[in-house]
Amino acid sequence: MAKKVRKPKSTPVKKGFTLKLSKQNKIILGGLLMILGVALFFSFVSFYFTWEDDQSVLSEFSNRNEQAENLLNKFGANVGHVVIYQGFGISSIIFTFLLFISGLHLFFSITKKGLLRRWIWGMVFIIWFSIALGFFAASKPLLGGMVGFEMNDFLQDYGGKVGVFLMLLFGLIIILVRLFQFSPDTAVNYINKKGKSLASELKSPPITKNNAPELSTNGGKMIAKEEEESPIVINTYTHKKDIPALEKEDIEDDFQINVGAEEDTIAMEVEKIKEETEEEDNISDKLVADFGEFDPTLELGNYKFPTLDLLDQHGAAGGITINQEELEENKNKIVETLKNYKIGIAQIKATIGPTVTLYEIVPDAGVRISKIKNLEDDIALSLAALGIRIIAPIPGKGTIGIEVPNKNATIVSMRSVIASSKFQKAEMQLPIAFGKTISNETFVVDLAKMPHLLMAGATGQGKSVGLNAVLTSLLYKKHPAEVKFVLIDPKKVELTLFNKIERHYLAKLPDSEDAIITDNTKVINTLNSLCIEMDNRYELLKVAMVRNIKEYNTKFKARKLNPNDGHMFLPYIVLVIDEFADLIMTAGKEVETPIARLAQLARAIGIHLIIATQRPSVNVITGIIKANFPARIAFRVTSKIDSRTILDAQGADQLIGRGDMLFTQGNDVTRIQCAFVDTPEIAKITKFIGSQRAYPDAHLLPEYVGNDESGTSIDYNISDRDAKFREAAEVIVIAQQGSASLIQRKLKLGYNRAGRIIDQLEAAGIVGPFEGSKARQVLVQDIYALDQLLSNETP
Repeated sequence: MAKKVRKPKSTPVKKGFTLKLSKQNKIILGGLLMILGVALFFSFVSFYFTWEDDQSVLSEFSNRNEQAENLLNKFGANVGHVVIYQGFGISSIIFTFLLFISGLHLFFSITKKGLLRRWIWGMVFIIWFSIALGFFAASKPLLGGMVGFEMNDFLQDYGGKVGVFLMLLFGLIIILVRLFQFSPDTAVNYINKKGKSLASELKSPPITKNNAPELSTNGGKMIAKEEEESPIVINTYTHKKDIPALEKEDIEDDFQINVGAEEDTIAMEVEKIKEETEEEDNISDKLVADFGEFDPTLELGNYKFPTLDLLDQHGAAGGITINQEELEENKNKIVETLKNYKIGIAQIKATIGPTVTLYEIVPDAGVRISKIKNLEDDIALSLAALGIRIIAPIPGKGTIGIEVPNKNATIVSMRSVIASSKFQKAEMQLPIAFGKTISNETFVVDLAKMPHLLMAGATGQGKSVGLNAVLTSLLYKKHPAEVKFVLIDPKKVELTLFNKIERHYLAKLPDSEDAIITDNTKVINTLNSLCIEMDNRYELLKVAMVRNIKEYNTKFKARKLNPNDGHMFLPYIVLVIDEFADLIMTAGKEVETPIARLAQLARAIGIHLIIATQRPSVNVITGIIKANFPARIAFRVTSKIDSRTILDAQGADQLIGRGDMLFTQGNDVTRIQCAFVDTPEIAKITKFIGSQRAYPDAHLLPEYVGNDESGTSIDYNISDRDAKFREAAEVIVIAQQGSASLIQRKLKLGYNRAGRIIDQLEAAGIVGPFEGSKARQVLVQDIYALDQLLSNETP
């Protein structure tokens, strides 16, 4: 057997300390370096604009109440002061780029070859720029920093200004030679090359008709007269049978000579192609140039908006009064109550509103939010106040809010809200100023973007005042041609004052006497009429190839839509229902179905709903209605269940009433003090508007006839038929579509007259009965059958 040879044990080689990072740690470290580089860049740049304001904050780094103007607050102010002012000045920004590049190498696992070289040359640049800026801009220490200033001072003590300048020049030469590979030879060659190219361009001007040489023909060849000793031969053969028997190489040589000669002597001219213009746009542009854009307000061009003098101040001219004793007392009670339950507070801040003061507290570390939330009743007991509301935590802030009602509430007048710049300068389609928030800011929203509003609250808590605030906001902002109101008031007394502006702002059914709708039967007809209006508007938008009412009206104003085709300016329609619960109790599905249709579809064509109710129960505010009303207002309610029904959250049961409300638009809940507008103010506003020149009638909605009234409006008397009856019958029979809008477009009639003709056609047996939003059925097949039907009639 062969002996096993033992291998000698290898002695372990001692290695030096190496820092080897895993891939995950490289990504983490790389991300940290990149973020740090970006953060330092913003802090350095911001330091140059805010360093004067932040001088007082440098020594208050641990004080959380002090805030700096720097983009990175106190951290950015301190770092900028150390690195820029006490360091290398503006050249320190290069350091941020070096950090970012290093982070990129680690984050994406790029090879580190060349990274050390970048750092070395980066530091050279930082030091050279610092010294150079300290030398040339000694009066501005922020440019070169203290390092540049002190190094200049040190070097000038030994070498003077001339010596420092020569040293900077030598440093620049080193940077150019070693980093940019600069040499005198390359500079000289570059200058010579540019000089030669410029000289050649000056010596050989382009050939024109004036300086072109004359050519003479010689046996099928063209020879320049001035250069006959060394002529340029250009082959002029153009047909195959004329080509002599030449070698292939000779042909190729001649062809090459021809091409070269043509390139040198013949210039090609490119003719520009004229693009065709669009005639339709030119026609509309010409109309706009000749007559200007269509102005829907022209018919009431002298209309004057209500003035602020019509609104009262309600004692709010002096603004909010701050009671320091009340604030200090409430603060001490809150701190003491929380302290009794072993909850410490690190910071507390008060924001005073018109009726409520918000105390923002920052609890000590380790305190559970739910523990403070459960002490709501205990805090209310210690403060002896009604309507304590705790927000834990406040969205967007790291604090907990405690809302405490003021002992002396301030009335928010509608005048102060309307006069605010936030409302006056609002670029919105339907701006509504509800009131003021806890921070005393005017709260303005756009009804067109809500797009529908649900309002609920107990009796006497401010719903009617809220509706008046909505209507007043629109009256102060929109012209009568831009918005129309459909007012439904089952209580018959809340919206009566708006009767005075019927011919300016209100919309109603053609056969209705009063614009304010109080009868439940007329409510159902009005809602179904709005559904017909919605379908008609969608048809107009479809023909105009636009998506919403804003685009449609813009196109119509630019005169790109022909009124002869049925197009018209479409005003916004705001449907206001004051007491929705009463309608649901009496009508039920007949009301809920058209409202659900309008809520789902009407937002794009400018029909917006505002529904108010004092009984927010689930059988009144159903799931279908809630799903299409993302914007909701809750005044004070009696139970948490009602609050959840309106807002899907608690809080409305803890309000203090008298216009105190919560507003949500699908995200955060905002507490607002509703602006107060009294009945005499509404009377003055409506009287001011009603005394001006108005339209001949209120805005008429499409006619709708219920099932029980289907035969009452039909005219059976042949002698009373309209003069256009025969033409309308022919139009309906030819198109095989029975609708009033078709008669409107074809015969250029108004809607009321077209509706009466449709009723007469139904009585004559030409079209079928009304079928909701669908077109009527045509009972006559052709013109011959129509003649037979009409000839058999006896007057």
